[in-house]
Amino acid sequence: MGNFPDRAISGAGASILSQTLRITEIFFSLQGETTRVGLPTVFVRLTGCPLRCGYCDTAYAFHGGTSRTLEKILDEVARYQARYVTVTGGEPLAQKNCLGLLGQLADLGYSVSLETSGAFDVAEVDARVSKILDIKTPGSGEADRNLWSNLAHLTPGDEIKFVLCGESDYEWAKLVLAKNRLDKICSVLFSPSYHDLPARTLAEWILRDRLPVRMQVQLHKQLWGEAPGH
Repeated sequence: MGNFPDRAISGAGASILSQTLRITEIFFSLQGETTRVGLPTVFVRLTGCPLRCGYCDTAYAFHGGTSRTLEKILDEVARYQARYVTVTGGEPLAQKNCLGLLGQLADLGYSVSLETSGAFDVAEVDARVSKILDIKTPGSGEADRNLWSNLAHLTPGDEIKFVLCGESDYEWAKLVLAKNRLDKICSVLFSPSYHDLPARTLAEWILRDRLPVRMQVQLHKQLWGEAPGH
C-alpha cells in the first residue's frame, strides 16, 4: 500500500479481531473540525449515545446500526488508503470494544483521533490516539455529565472542545478555561453551535477577550450543509 498503513496483523492483535461493534457508518470525507480540519479522513461512526445535547447533529446514530467485527471494520477503513482515521459517534466509548478498535488502528500506523463527549473515562484510551474531548456547556443541556477527572488524562496531543450556544455559554467556558488552565494542557477549541450562535459574534468575543483558544467552524457544514455522512 505504498506509504499507507500495512493491513497485516499478527500476534496478540489477531485475537481480538472477532470482537464486534455496532456501527452506523464508515465514510471518507474532509475532517471538518479540530486542528486536523481539512485533512482527508476516514470516519468510523459508532452507534449509540446516552447524552441528548440540544444541538446534536448526529441523532441518527442514537439507534440502529449494524454489528461488525473489528476485522471487517479495519478492512473497510483500509480500502480508502487514508492516513487519518477518526472514531466518532454517538459516543464511541459507550461500547467497550471501542478501545480495542483504537488500539488496532494505532498498531496499523494510522493517525487516529477519538471524538468523545467527555462523559466516559478516557484513562484507558491508547496513548497513541488523539482524544478530542468535549466539555458540555449549560446550553447543551448535559453539563452535569462532564467527567472532570478526564482532564488529568489529557496530554499535549489531545484537544478540548466547547460548543457554545450563546453568550452565557461563552462566559461559562471562559471561567472553566481559566480555572483549570486548560490552554496549558492542550489545544482548546471554541465552536459556535450551528443554529444558535453566529460565528462572527464568537470571533469578536474571542478577540475582545484575547483568549488563548482556537476558534473553529464546521467545515463540512460549509461545504455540504447538514447532510449525514460528511
